[in-house]
Parts: sequence; structure tokens; C-alpha cells
Amino acid sequence: MSRPTAWHRTALDRIPGGRDGRRMLLVSIIDKTGTGLWAGCTALYFTYVSGLGLGQVGLLMTVSGGIGIAGAPLAGRLADRFPLVRVIAAAQLMRGAALLALLTTDNFFLLTLYSALGALPDRAGSVLIKLYAARLAGSDRVRYQAIQRTTVNIGWSLGGLGAAAALATGSTRAYGLLLVGNVVTYLVIAALTLRCAEPPAPTRVVATATATTADGPKQVRPANPWRDRTFLAYTATEAALFLDDTILQVAIPLWIVHATAAPVGLAPLLLVLNTVLVVAFQVPLARFGATTRAARRLLVPLAVLFVVGTLALAASAAGGRALAITALAVAVIALTFAEILHAISSWELSVALAPAEAQGAYLGVHGLAQSTQRFGGPLLITGVMTAGALAWPLLGLALVGVGAAQYRLIRDRVERAEPTETAETAQNAEQTSLSVPAITVSEH
Repeated sequence: MSRPTAWHRTALDRIPGGRDGRRMLLVSIIDKTGTGLWAGCTALYFTYVSGLGLGQVGLLMTVSGGIGIAGAPLAGRLADRFPLVRVIAAAQLMRGAALLALLTTDNFFLLTLYSALGALPDRAGSVLIKLYAARLAGSDRVRYQAIQRTTVNIGWSLGGLGAAAALATGSTRAYGLLLVGNVVTYLVIAALTLRCAEPPAPTRVVATATATTADGPKQVRPANPWRDRTFLAYTATEAALFLDDTILQVAIPLWIVHATAAPVGLAPLLLVLNTVLVVAFQVPLARFGATTRAARRLLVPLAVLFVVGTLALAASAAGGRALAITALAVAVIALTFAEILHAISSWELSVALAPAEAQGAYLGVHGLAQSTQRFGGPLLITGVMTAGALAWPLLGLALVGVGAAQYRLIRDRVERAEPTETAETAQNAEQTSLSVPAITVSEH
């Protein structure tokens, strides 16, 4: 018994952030397990329980998704002004309250309102967790985020299996039970989050900061990401590079049905393959993006993987069943590794390019990239599929161009960030040894 216990402790000790880091990982896996219970049956709930028509369901989800885009920048601003742990817990409770409110009405307007209110903190979640990782894990933030993403995939899988088992009963009551189950997980993770210590922050900005100049103290405003053209352009390129998510989740199942000779049952198997690869390789590959320069260099193999994946999708429509299955498997493998590498690069670069005094605001703006892709990506990808198989390689080349533009765009900022990052890492190590958080302006 001693050997497994010693191994178990060693594995836990290797997780950055200590006890609070491990507790926040537990929060993530419970969160995504609950989300997995509900996400797969959301549209079915509105159809079979609330009695909405197909057009109403589509409009509801479009409106709530569009409003949810504002959640990321809003959360980033709040995280720069208030204790991060409390902001995370408040977002979790807001998600639970908005979801529970769906049980109180079948009115289309109210259902849309409650769904939109729930989408705001839902889109904010990934930004807040990224910010928590950056503050808690310091120079090990990429590894921590890789571990966190692995737990997220495990949670999604557990929740999906639970939802499948519940829906197999064929009872409409199952939809309400899955919703309540998700609400319970929000209460649990809010309680766990509040038990986490507040991570040290470089600054906490209320409205202005005080800088010492030759003429004495002077009030200066923190950096504003909305006025940072380079960061805004970087965020725009990120929105395009996040398209692997829509291709894997939306395009491939539809492409199988409408353009290939592959069996329909291949779609869920390919999604399982995607999940297994992420769980197996996200953490080991994180070391290749542990510095800002290394994260930028990952854009090169990322471009190659996009080309391979889109070429394989085009090839899947060119022949019979065997070719289709093989090409689709190659496409999913290539795009999954693209997803893994982009996640590593994106985590490091988005934090490194953000000024310390406005880290939350910058990460909030960066969160718009993924939210915008989730909102507009399906429309773009369905347009590509409608254009035919040859449109896939063209999309791949376009993504290569986007990656090249990002590589060049951030070159100077990366060169400036790397030495700063080294100094910041040393400072964080010193502060950790003294157990004193880094605060450069007054906290309120």
C-alpha cells in the first residue's frame, strides 16, 4: 500500500500551485461533468419540455450565444478590480441561478433572457480560470493549463456518459433532472472555489494607479486593451485559429453524412479519438511552449497540421468507404494536434503579451476570440462545406496565412516580453519564499 500512496503524493506534488491549484482542478472536473450532463440535451429540453419550435430554439441559442460574447471582457475587467476567487465563485452561482430559472417558465422571451444571462458567466469561465492559473502557477502556467485542460476533457466525457444513460430512459423528466444535476455542480464548485486562497496579483487596479516620476507621484491610467492595436489584431487572428474547434465538433459529423461514404456511426468514434488524444498528449506537449518564444515557434507546426487536416477532409470525399474512414481519421488526428498546439501557444502568448497591471482586462479581450469563433464559426464552416471538397484546402491555406500574420505581428512584443518574463519569474519566486503577495497599488 505504501508504494501507490507515495506515487500518488508525488503526482499531486507535480501539479503547480500546491493545494489551491489541485483544488481548482477539482473544480474544473466537477464543473465540466455537470456541463456535460446538460450541454448535449439543451436543444432537446427546449423542444420536448418547453415546447419551442425549431426556429425558436435556433433563435434562442443564437441570441444567447451572441450576448455571451461580452462575458469574457466583462469578467476580465472585474478580475482586475475585485478578488479573483470571489469573481469566479460569483460567476458559478450566476450560471446556476440562470439555469435553474429555465424550470420556472415555458415563455420564449423569458427562456431567451435566462439563457443569455447564463451565457455571460459561462463564456467568462475560461478567462477567469486562465487568469487564476497565471497568478497562481507563475512560470509553470502552461503546464498547469495543460493539466487543467486534461481534467476538462475527462469531465466532459463523464458528463456525456451520464447524460446518455439518463436520456436512454426515454422520459422527458430526464431533461429536468439533468438540468438540476448541473445546477448542483455549480453550488458544489462555488463552495470549493471559496475555499481557495486568493492568488498573488501583480496589481489590483481600481481606476488609476500611482507612478513615481521626476516631478513626484502622478496618477496614470492602466493599459487599455481596446487601445492596443497589436493586441486587438492578435486577438482577431486567434479567432481564426480557434476554428479547429468548429471543424471537429460541427463540420466533421455533417461532412460524414453529406459528403462521404463513411458510416454515420464513425462521428462519435472520431470525437472519442479527439478526446483521448487531448488527454494523452496535452500535458506532455506543454513543455514545447513553456516560454514566450517557444510558444510563438509553435505557430509553424500548427500551420502544417492545418494543411494536413484540411487536405485529408477533401480526400475523404474522393473515394469509397475505406478511403473516407482513413482520411477522416487522419484529419481528426491532425486537427486534434493542431488544437493541442494552439492551446499551448495561445495560453502563453495571451498572458505574456498582457501588461501586468491590466492582465485581467487583456485576457478578457483575448477571450473574445474563442467566443466569436463559437458564434460565427459554424456559419463559416457550413459555407465551406457547401462550396465543396476543394474549399477545404483553401481554408487550410487561409489559416496558414493567418498563422504567418500572427507570427510576424507579435515578433517585437515577444522579444520584449521574454526578458521581462524572466525577471517576473525571479520576482515571483522571491515573493513566494517570503509569502508576500505582489501589490503595487492599494487594494480596495
